[in-house]
Amino acid sequence: MKLSEDFYLRADVVTIAKELLGKYLVSCIDDKVTVGMITETEAYEGTTDKASHAYNGKRTPRTETMYLKGGRTYVYLCYGIHHLFNVVTNIEGIPHAILIRSVIPIEGQALMCERTDKPNVNHKIADGPGKLTKAMGIKTSHNNVSLKGNSIWIEDRDYKVSEQDVVISKRIGIDYAEEDADLPYRFNLKI
Repeated sequence: MKLSEDFYLRADVVTIAKELLGKYLVSCIDDKVTVGMITETEAYEGTTDKASHAYNGKRTPRTETMYLKGGRTYVYLCYGIHHLFNVVTNIEGIPHAILIRSVIPIEGQALMCERTDKPNVNHKIADGPGKLTKAMGIKTSHNNVSLKGNSIWIEDRDYKVSEQDVVISKRIGIDYAEEDADLPYRFNLKI
C-alpha cells in the first residue's frame, strides 16, 4: 500500500527518515517496474540545518521543490554525475527532505543489472545514493513528482523494523556543515 500523504506531512523529518527504513521504493519508468527496500536514509532539517540545500532560507530554482508540500520527490544532480533521490516532507513552506541512500533490490533485478551494467544483482547494486537512482531509473527529470502518482512511490509492505535493527550515525560527506555535520540524522537498517 502506498504511504499516505499524512505520512509525509508530519513536522519531524528525523522521525520520518527513521520510519522510511523497511519501506519499499517503487519506480515505474517507461512502464518498467523496479522495487527496493529502503535500508539507509539521511534527514535534512531545512532552514536551520547547515547541511541542507535550504539552509538559512536559501531558495533557488533547484531547491524550490523542497518548499512544496510534502510527499514529492526532490531529485538533483550531485557533482554533475549522480542523480540523488530525496523525499520532501512537512507542510508547504518548510523545506525538509530525506535523502534515500540505499535500497536492497526486491523486484526488477534484471533491469537493475541492465541499467547499472552489472552481470549479477547483489546487495551492493543500489547501496549508495547514486547507485540507487541508476538502478531504479530515477533522474533529475523525476524531480517534483508526486509520491501519490504512478511513476515513483513508496509502499508499506508490513516489514517490521525494531529499534535494535537501526544504526544511527552522523551523515556522510557534509563536513562543510560545521557542528551540524555531527547531528545523528543518518539511519541504517541492519539486514
